[in-house]
Amino acid sequence: MSDLAITGGTGFVGQAVLEEAAQRGLAVRALARSEQAARAGVDWVRGDLANGAALARLVDGAGAVLHIAGVVNAADRAGFHAGNVAGTAALVAAASGAGVRRLIAVSSLAAREPDLSDYGWSKAEAELPVRNSGLDWTIVRPPAVYGPREREILDLFKAARWGVVPMPPPGRASIIHAEDLARLLLDLVAATETVGAVYEPDDGRAGGWAHRELAHAIGDAVGQKVWAPATPRWALKSAAHLDRMVRGAKAKLTPDRASYMAHPDWVSDPARAVPTSLWQPRIATAQGLRDTAQWYRAAGWL
Repeated sequence: MSDLAITGGTGFVGQAVLEEAAQRGLAVRALARSEQAARAGVDWVRGDLANGAALARLVDGAGAVLHIAGVVNAADRAGFHAGNVAGTAALVAAASGAGVRRLIAVSSLAAREPDLSDYGWSKAEAELPVRNSGLDWTIVRPPAVYGPREREILDLFKAARWGVVPMPPPGRASIIHAEDLARLLLDLVAATETVGAVYEPDDGRAGGWAHRELAHAIGDAVGQKVWAPATPRWALKSAAHLDRMVRGAKAKLTPDRASYMAHPDWVSDPARAVPTSLWQPRIATAQGLRDTAQWYRAAGWL
């Protein structure tokens, strides 16, 4: 019997969760699309969210399910639906069928604005089978997550080395370190008082970060003073189309992503803050960004 069944264990946040679980001595069963190297305390289950047999093996005997897996980049709405909505519904069905009661589901702040992007729409839709599951569920909507291994924010660190960090149109956003998020997700497993709650955690900075402030903080992390021009909405969307033309399916700045990046308010809602008696962020963002930059350098990414 595993203490915890996890989807998305091979991803950025999932890796942080596996490390935290190992420190806590938790036995984990984790879903993976491909063969994985042996890892102490982890029982890998080969398959994906579209594989009912694999999901049944994943949740069999689990004390709780932590759903981290999700699609952040897809060619169209159908791709987001398959990965986020249908995948979540399939996992919920498997957990219910196996008699698992506790479910922690990782959503996104983008779910607050489903009309902005197909991604946000899919994350909002994916919350519905969780809410309607009849299980003891808790939903977590993280803001932008950073830390070692993270590739989405890597381009900003690379740009900072050259002294220019283009940012979205003026606005504010919250962020959170992956290790703090991992602690929260595991803390929630036994926190029965959080059943039925939707949380929006962050790094503890009230009001989040102005885009320009965040760019300067990344510059400080790499030891470089930076200019952080605000990219107009039209230019952001044009750059997204260009990135899709050049990098195809590997494009990071897609038209869909540009739509929600241009939104001025991705600050975690203080009304949905995690109770401080349960969890508080430990990693100050300035230090977390410096540690991330150091990790990038050591890994040869920066």
